[in-house]
Amino acid sequence: MRDRLVEKLKKHDEKALSQIIEQQSRFVASVIYNTSKGSLTKEDIEEVTADVFVTLWNNAEKVQEGKLKGYLCSIAKTRALNKIKSLKNTAVLNIDDYDPEDNFSIANETEKKDIHRELREVITEIPLPDREILIRYYYYNQTVSQIAAEMSINLETVKSKLRRTREKIKTKLIERSYAI
Repeated sequence: MRDRLVEKLKKHDEKALSQIIEQQSRFVASVIYNTSKGSLTKEDIEEVTADVFVTLWNNAEKVQEGKLKGYLCSIAKTRALNKIKSLKNTAVLNIDDYDPEDNFSIANETEKKDIHRELREVITEIPLPDREILIRYYYYNQTVSQIAAEMSINLETVKSKLRRTREKIKTKLIERSYAI
């Protein structure tokens, strides 16, 4: 069924796109949410979800048979990370966005955003290939085996680099006064 939709999509059939959106939008939104680790708003997730389907439409010929879900997942993760990066320097705390009736603490939300910002900064300081291994593992949800195969690195080396990199991140965050 999905393969027929993809074939129709490749012929720029708008009904096929609508069906794919209907079937896959919840999946795409959950990939975006999980990739952002809660750092994107509902509106941001909706915007990124729409971008994913626009990208699908514009690049339908690239979708391989039986690989629609994987293709959507890949686009969703990339778009989510791009959105987070674009918001990194433009994040503004707007007091009008918070309802005093909510069981929500502005201080806690601000602290979470600070930790996410610090974590991103710490990760950018990690040299390659350690940073790439970390990003592949945590952001692209690749297994240690996949990383080892794709990067032509020994499996045990990947495991040890991940372990050492986590320790470095933990140490740097503690140095920056974050309780871990």
